[in-house]
Amino acid sequence: MALIKCSDLTLGYENIVLAEHLNLEVNSGEYWCITGENGTGKSTFMKTVLGLRKPLAGTISYGDGLEKNNIGYLPQQMQYQKDFPASVNEVVISGFQGKTGLRPFYNKAEKEQARRNIEKFGLAELADRCYRELSGGQQQRVLLARALCATGKVLLLDEPVTGLDPKVTEEFYELIKKINREDNITVIMISHDLEACRKYATHVLNFGEKITTEEIKHD
Repeated sequence: MALIKCSDLTLGYENIVLAEHLNLEVNSGEYWCITGENGTGKSTFMKTVLGLRKPLAGTISYGDGLEKNNIGYLPQQMQYQKDFPASVNEVVISGFQGKTGLRPFYNKAEKEQARRNIEKFGLAELADRCYRELSGGQQQRVLLARALCATGKVLLLDEPVTGLDPKVTEEFYELIKKINREDNITVIMISHDLEACRKYATHVLNFGEKITTEEIKHD
């Protein structure tokens, strides 16, 4: 069964339609890139998948044990978020907040998983550093580690390389590819980088006057 299934979905807000008749299935281990001009519904689609916005029509269903609070999300970062006064460790482990329920503290397993994610992304030496003191690329790796704490199945990334220099951008793309292929995490990423989409994605979903999907074969 598909992890995420959209059936005749209409996206928008306050009765303003951005996209309609969206039908697709996202399966385990796939890497989807979402493309299209600004204002066509890309971010609204992502927020709808997360349950942060209701569809105007149609349905989204989840399979293979996936629930909305088990989806990792890396939104576009605003300036005020870059100045967040917390340590790297505190930011990363906060990814478990959707799973703690009424528990006031993180448990041993969550603390260990956060530590592993910090190490996975080369952040161990920065664990006690203040998040706002880091470079843009380091901050994005911290947020990716945080998003991974929330999920073992699906990562949603909204233009994650915006503002990063070319070298750091390439390193970040490779990190996402590693998570997708080695950890079998399904990736859904909004991107304007069409070259990167064709290089890394297994599927491209393009928002425009007509919504189109394309499957990409890699050697």
